[in-house]
Amino acid sequence: MSGGTAPRVVEDFLGVVQLLSDGSVVRGDEAVLRTNEPLPDVTGVQWKDVLYHPAHGLSVRAYRPASSVAGGSKLPVLVYFHGGGYCLGSIAQPNFHSLCLRAAAEIPAVVLSVQYRLAPEHRLPAAIDDGASFLSWLRGQAGLGAGADPWLVESADFAQIFLSGHSAGANLAHHVTVRVASGQIAVTPVRVVGYILLSAFFAGAERTATEADPPEGVSLTTAMADQLWRMSLPVGASMDHPLANPFGPESPSLAPVELPPALVVAPLSDVLRDRVLGYGARLKDMGKAVEVVQFEGEQHGFPIRQPFSETASELLRVIRRFVYSGN
Repeated sequence: MSGGTAPRVVEDFLGVVQLLSDGSVVRGDEAVLRTNEPLPDVTGVQWKDVLYHPAHGLSVRAYRPASSVAGGSKLPVLVYFHGGGYCLGSIAQPNFHSLCLRAAAEIPAVVLSVQYRLAPEHRLPAAIDDGASFLSWLRGQAGLGAGADPWLVESADFAQIFLSGHSAGANLAHHVTVRVASGQIAVTPVRVVGYILLSAFFAGAERTATEADPPEGVSLTTAMADQLWRMSLPVGASMDHPLANPFGPESPSLAPVELPPALVVAPLSDVLRDRVLGYGARLKDMGKAVEVVQFEGEQHGFPIRQPFSETASELLRVIRRFVYSGN
């Protein structure tokens, strides 16, 4: 570097993502952030990776119950965006993978876990654009008929698509759903009939009560959330940026948007609890179809941190009821 001055660390998220003053990014091993306990296997589920965006090298990890092949039945499709504050995570991360295996088996559904570009290398709206690109790819698959990926031909009901995600993935699912519902993305013959937000990652310039005075022992602190937004939003953006705050002063109104039914899951020992509950309440005030389910005592990311817990099992039962409720 000219002048012999080494770039300094501008942001350091838990030692695994460092943003330097010259814009470069140094990544460590995310495995240090999770336990090394082996996770049980889930039998009766097939999975594979399929490239959906060759230019960006992005893949989708597809899951389907083996019984759907033997029985020839078409299943609803759960599109899933992983969490990680837009800066961490991958479709191969063991806990995300385990939850998707369980979802495919227990809902049951075809689960499509979508890789997207991460910040700070690729700041927003890159990840949301990738989610939109994936839906365009899925639309293309639906239009290919027998020429589509054989797993989708055999097992996927393209008229029963649910967009879902955890944390930042829930934020992503919200924005992609809005793009679809407002006609910004052409998806026919695919039909998005519902969306599911798990511990949604939203923000705002004004602190909520739980952000100002968090529950004891939260897994995601206000400072951590702030840092992830600084690293993922466009440079210089405030917490009221429309991608962070769907109800901010510059955010387009959702009132005229014909959103599909929503399932909003709120763990109550989460620093973002008020954001999530507020999201559900605002949708209800607009007359939208929304179901809000609260999990007492659970932390941000509870189904991912322990994907084989009884609470994760209850969450999957809630999702199953929503998917098969006829919405």
